[in-house]
Amino acid sequence: MATTDKQQAKSQTINGADILIEAVVRQGTEIIFAYPGGASMPLHQALRRKRDVLRTILPRHEQGGGFAAQGVARTTGRVGVCMATSGPGATNLVTALADAKLDSIPLVAITGQVPHSVIGTDAFQETPIVEVCRAITKHHYLVTELADVPRVVKEAYHVARTGRPGPVLIDVPKDVQLATMDEEPDYDPPMQLPGYHPEVRKAAPEQVGQILAAVRRSKRPVLYVGGGCVNSEASKELHDFALKTGIPVTTTIMGLGVFPGDHPQSLDMLGMHGAAYANYAVNDSDLLLAFGVRFDDRVTGKLEEFAKHGKIVHVEIDPSEIHKNKEAHLPIVADVKEVLQALNAAITDDDLPDLTEWHAQIAKWKKKYPFSFKDSGDQILPQYAIQELCRQTQERETYVSVGVGQHQMWSAQFYKFSEPRHWLSSSGLGTMGFGLPAAMGVQAANPDALSIDIDGDGSILMNIQELATLRCEDLPVKILLLNNQHLGMVMQWEDRFMQGRRAHTFLGHIDDPRSLGDGDGSVPEETYPDFVAIAKGFGVASRQVRSKAEYPEALAEMLAHDGAFLLDVVCPYQEHVLPMIPTGKSVRDMIIK
Repeated sequence: MATTDKQQAKSQTINGADILIEAVVRQGTEIIFAYPGGASMPLHQALRRKRDVLRTILPRHEQGGGFAAQGVARTTGRVGVCMATSGPGATNLVTALADAKLDSIPLVAITGQVPHSVIGTDAFQETPIVEVCRAITKHHYLVTELADVPRVVKEAYHVARTGRPGPVLIDVPKDVQLATMDEEPDYDPPMQLPGYHPEVRKAAPEQVGQILAAVRRSKRPVLYVGGGCVNSEASKELHDFALKTGIPVTTTIMGLGVFPGDHPQSLDMLGMHGAAYANYAVNDSDLLLAFGVRFDDRVTGKLEEFAKHGKIVHVEIDPSEIHKNKEAHLPIVADVKEVLQALNAAITDDDLPDLTEWHAQIAKWKKKYPFSFKDSGDQILPQYAIQELCRQTQERETYVSVGVGQHQMWSAQFYKFSEPRHWLSSSGLGTMGFGLPAAMGVQAANPDALSIDIDGDGSILMNIQELATLRCEDLPVKILLLNNQHLGMVMQWEDRFMQGRRAHTFLGHIDDPRSLGDGDGSVPEETYPDFVAIAKGFGVASRQVRSKAEYPEALAEMLAHDGAFLLDVVCPYQEHVLPMIPTGKSVRDMIIK
C-alpha cells in the first residue's frame, strides 16, 4: 500500500517547465515560435507534451522566430510568443524585442538561462539577458522561484497587451524548469504590479468639448493618425468621425489601413516618403488632430517647422509621449477609441466646419502631385510591380509584410489598404530581414488568408533561412522579391547627396567594385545571387521574371500556387522613392522629382 502511495505521489509531480507551458496555454496562446538549446530543453519537452493544444513552430533562427511572433501579434492583436535558449539564442532575440518596443507590439519572449548556481560565472552559453534587454522591453523577469512561475506568466501577458503594448521578457534558469512540486499550482494567482495602472483612460467631457470647438472653428483641419488607432481597434470610430466632419485623413506608416486608402478623404501616408499632398496639407493646416501618434522624426522632419501654422490636439495613451517631441496645445492622455466614441456621441451639425475650399485645395494638390512613375518600356519598375499586385489581390483577404528599404516605401505608397492589421512593417527600428519571418507568422495565425512578403534582395538575405520553415511547416507564403541588386535606399542617398559614389551598396560580384558608380553606373548582368536556385534548394517553388509583358501572368502563377512561392522580379536599380524630405528638413525642402 505504501508503494502505491509513493507511486501515486510521484505521478502527480509537475516540473517548472510544464507549469510555465501550461500557464502559456491558459493565456490563450495557440502558436509559439521556439528554437531549442541546452538551457531550454525542459521547456521543449513540455511543449511536446502540449502539442495537441499548442502549435510549436521551429524557426531557423531565433530572430526569425521573434519576427514571426510579431506576425501573429500585429494581425490578431493577441500576444505573440517566442522562445530561445540562453546565451546566443537569447541575444538573437534582441533585435525582435527592440523592434516590438518601438512599434508597440505585444510580445512575450521566453528564454532559458543557465542554472542559478553558475549565474555570473561566465558559464557556457550564459548572457545576462535581462540586463541586455532592460531598455528595449516594456518589462522583464528573471524567475528565481518555482512558485512564481504562474504569476510571472500571467503578469507578462497582462503587461504586454494592456496600456501601450510592448514586449516582455521571461528568463527562466534551467534548475527552475526542472524543479518539481507535488500538485498543480494556482494558474490564476493575484498579480503583483503595484506601480502599473493601465486602466483605460477617458477624455474629460470638457476636453471633448474643446476638441469639438476647435473643429467648429477650423477651416483647414487634418486628422493625423497612427499605430495607436490600430492598437485601440479604433478604425470604425475614426471612419465615422472623419465622414461626419469631412476632415481629410493622413496616416503614419504604422497607421496604414486604419482609414481606407482608396477613400476620397484619404491623404495616404505623410512624412519623409509620404504623399506630397499629405505633407502640404499638414503644413497648411490650422488644426492638426494627432490621434495615436508619437511625432516621429520621419514624419515631422524639422520639428520647429512641422504643423506650425495651426493648433495641435494630441490624443495618446502613453503620457510619456505627450510633449516629448512636439508641444501640443491640447494634450489628452486617453485611449483614442474612447475619445473618438465620445466625439461621435457629442458632435452636432453645429460643430461641422465648412471645408469646401479646403477640399478644393487638396484636390488640386492630389492632381498635381500624385504617386506616379514613368513608362519603363519592358522593364519592370518596382512601383508598377506593387500596383499590379494590389490589383490582382484586391478581392482576396490579403496581408502584406515588407522588409526595409525602397520596396517598403513603395509598398506603402502603391498598395492600398482598406482595413487595419493587414500591413506589417518594421517602422520604428527599420529592421532588414523583417518581411519573410513576419509573413510566416501571419500565415500561421491566418491560415485561410493570403500572406505576401514584398521584399528586397538585400533585406531578404537577412533571414532567408526561413524558407526552410515555410517548406517544413507547409506555410504557403508568397514572396514578391523586387531585385535591383543594390541596397536601394542607401544607394538613393548616395545618388542624391554623395554624387553617386558607391560605398558598398552593390550586392553582386564584379572584378573591381571601386569602379561601380564612377562611370555610367551600369551593372553587369548575372552578378547577383540566383534566388530561384536558392528557393528551390529549400524546396520552395520559384520563378524569375524580367519582362513587363510577362509579369502579370507570372504574378498570377505565384498567387495561384498551392504552396510557398518566390517570384524573383528583376528591376532597374536607378529608381528613387519620391517624394522625399531629407532628414531634418521641412516641407519646403521636399524633393518631388
